[in-house]
Amino acid sequence: MDLKLQSDQDLIHLYISGDEGGLVELIRRYQTKIYTSIYLLVKDEYLAEDIFQDTFIKVINTLKAGKYNEEGKFLPWVTRIAHNLVIDHFRREKRAPMVSNGDDFDIFEVLGNYDESMEDRMVREQTHKDLKTLIQLLPAEQKEVLIMRHFGDMSFKEIADITDVSINTALGRMRYALNNLRKMMQAKEMSIKN
Repeated sequence: MDLKLQSDQDLIHLYISGDEGGLVELIRRYQTKIYTSIYLLVKDEYLAEDIFQDTFIKVINTLKAGKYNEEGKFLPWVTRIAHNLVIDHFRREKRAPMVSNGDDFDIFEVLGNYDESMEDRMVREQTHKDLKTLIQLLPAEQKEVLIMRHFGDMSFKEIADITDVSINTALGRMRYALNNLRKMMQAKEMSIKN
């Protein structure tokens, strides 16, 4: 049986019935997205790794206790656990999270590589670098929604629940984030042409 072809739900059932391979495949499938969503919030490689491990300890405990009931929504569920652990960390530290990205970790690796010419690759890398820089200029609430939506595949309802705001507020923050990015990109484009 090829685990790569199994649905998340099937892998969860395999793990619950004693096959560790089910969980190994789920982690392999989603580790980049989950780690990235944590890293973008904490800006620290080692802290992100700790929270990533704590997230999966919580996942394992929940699955083993038979308390998992998020049928078909494994990634958003795990992302929500990770986000709550990040919030707990910052509460303990008594400071607000700053979303950032160090030069040593490329968030766009999750988009995958494809066959491309050297020129195309250089353009793509510069575009990603520019976009990362612009994302850092967004207000914290807008960055947070953008990250949860893009990397966590979370619905706006899930984002609203986690951030303790209404769905309309979450949608508004995403709209403002995209509008602000668009404006900054246009301004950057104009400054390059002049």
